Amino acid sequence: MIVIQQIINGLALGSVYALIALGYTMVYGIIGLINFAHGDVYMIGAFIGFYVCTTLHLGFIPTLLIAMTLSALLGILIEKAAYKPLRKSPKIALLITAIGVSLFLENATRFIAGPNPKPYPASILPQKNISFGALQINNLQLIILCVSVVLALLLQFVVYKTKVGKAMRAAALDKDAAVLMGINIDNIISITFAIGSALAGAAGVLVGILYNRIDPLMGVMPGLKAFIAAVLGGIGIIPGAIFGGLFMGIAETLTKAYISSKLSDAIAFGILILVLVIKPSGLLGKKSSEKV
Repeated sequence: MIVIQQIINGLALGSVYALIALGYTMVYGIIGLINFAHGDVYMIGAFIGFYVCTTLHLGFIPTLLIAMTLSALLGILIEKAAYKPLRKSPKIALLITAIGVSLFLENATRFIAGPNPKPYPASILPQKNISFGALQINNLQLIILCVSVVLALLLQFVVYKTKVGKAMRAAALDKDAAVLMGINIDNIISITFAIGSALAGAAGVLVGILYNRIDPLMGVMPGLKAFIAAVLGGIGIIPGAIFGGLFMGIAETLTKAYISSKLSDAIAFGILILVLVIKPSGLLGKKSSEKV
């Protein structure tokens, strides 16, 4: 029963990693950029949700939707202001810019909201324990899992069943050919950033509700772990990001429960090294060849 309990805890945590990892993998799939500011968009989504529910006194669903919408707008702003002017620059310039945007968002949030952690109001989603024999499940964990599954399914629908999704897949496959077919690449990239940022904002709200604590630096480590999850599953592959996120969440929870809480981060990065050595394309990825 204890193992099952820890796996459920890991699935709740892993679903958050999966939502963040989806943003990494979508952006990389289209423009080949590792957006290291993505974890801080997740942090800002958590703060947006906090101020919406404490100032406007809205419920869970309106708070989640507003946080996702404003996070999507932030993602578009970051892409237009920081990444678009450097799109034809060397990848190292984009990488350094992403780190700069990350530091800017962290310090701007520290200046505006203050450096001290803030507690989410418990009234937004009252916590209850559901018993199945000796198994105790927190209702917040179930809600987080359900919301994550709904968002992942909605993303799959958008990517594979809509015109925008078809354009996104075409741009990911060959941008030059997509342009010749009349696809506006700039708009598609902006939409990709918007969707990824909205999912990260949703993850921020869910984490704030589950752990009842947010701070300006909360996006650093989850952002890195979500990046590991994306690489683990195969960066650029949406099902790979979901699989990698769930795997990372379960691995971290079981490590804390049965090995040591101090080693959970080390094991996460150890998994990244192991995957890069054994299968650099990720567990669900395929080898790709480059023309020379």
